Amino acid sequence: MLLAALALAAPASAADPGRWRLAQADSVPLNYFQGLTHSAAGSVFFDGIFQGVYRTDRDLRPRAQNANAIAPDLGAQGFNHIGDLTWDAREGGRLLLPLECYVPGAPNGGNTCGRGAIEVADPATLLPRYSVALDPADIPKAMWAEVAPGGHELWTSSGRDLLAYDTAAIAPGVTTPLRPVKRLVGAVPPSGVTGAVFYRGRLFLAGQDTGRLQVWSVDVSGATPPRLELELPGVAAESEGLDVIDARGGVLHWLLSPFAPGGAKPTYGTGHSELLTFVLAADARLHVRASVPATGKVHVIVRLRYSGGFHRVEGARVSAAGADAITGHDGTADLRVRRPGTLRITARKARLLAGHATLRVATH
Repeated sequence: MLLAALALAAPASAADPGRWRLAQADSVPLNYFQGLTHSAAGSVFFDGIFQGVYRTDRDLRPRAQNANAIAPDLGAQGFNHIGDLTWDAREGGRLLLPLECYVPGAPNGGNTCGRGAIEVADPATLLPRYSVALDPADIPKAMWAEVAPGGHELWTSSGRDLLAYDTAAIAPGVTTPLRPVKRLVGAVPPSGVTGAVFYRGRLFLAGQDTGRLQVWSVDVSGATPPRLELELPGVAAESEGLDVIDARGGVLHWLLSPFAPGGAKPTYGTGHSELLTFVLAADARLHVRASVPATGKVHVIVRLRYSGGFHRVEGARVSAAGADAITGHDGTADLRVRRPGTLRITARKARLLAGHATLRVATH
């Protein structure tokens, strides 16, 4: 096993560096609670509150569910909780579910069995296929899992250390508990980890152990120090999973539950989870195009450029000369303008940078 330490430890406190901007906020069912991931085909998967697994499309429309995805033999061993799950391309596609035994208020922080496991589930049926145990000498529970680019490593954490397991070793018939192939000592950021995803070669880790909702990124090669990517000052919620997929008007997705620490009033309300979608700040400027298809009517298209292309923006408010409208799923809206002349059209949404266009409307 390779033992390594990061070149620089993460600072104990930091301020949001402004790398990301909020593009969309979606209320989702409370059962979408612990984590999220997606398949190569673009299906999105959630899990929670304890044992359920759910599949949606990119627009979050439900497609399948299994309210109890933990196999009975695992339940008999005490496993009752799925953490932030991940998708893996092996075996024609599979979901890897990190398992722990968790009873709130019980001794040992609620970890009643002191062991972790990875259950493999079918992404189509959401039914369990098999499971492999993780050696408790290395990890007392599996709270999250994320497959690295290339598919050879499965990352998770134990205490303040990041661990990587060989994904090829997660296979049917394996009875010997798995040992990690890499250990990055002290690499967990100050926020701790509730969920993870890789983006541009760095491992993004969400958490809030410091009392602030934060996402840090770690270079698992150890070549560069960890860095704070994102912070949500003033937001009361509980940090859960992360994913990166081109959907919902952005690329980075962070799942929050309404159970804010200290009993604070949840920012996004109760009875549901909230899925926040972000784009890089460099891509956060709205782009506006406008035309006059008919007298008194202005047709507006709002787009956002990220991931190498333009995407139409749903839910943007467009306004001009006292008229306003909200763009639909196709990113368009129509304004009824009674005053001829030069119009300045503005589009706004969430924390994105406003976009503008100027258009001449002739008299009639």
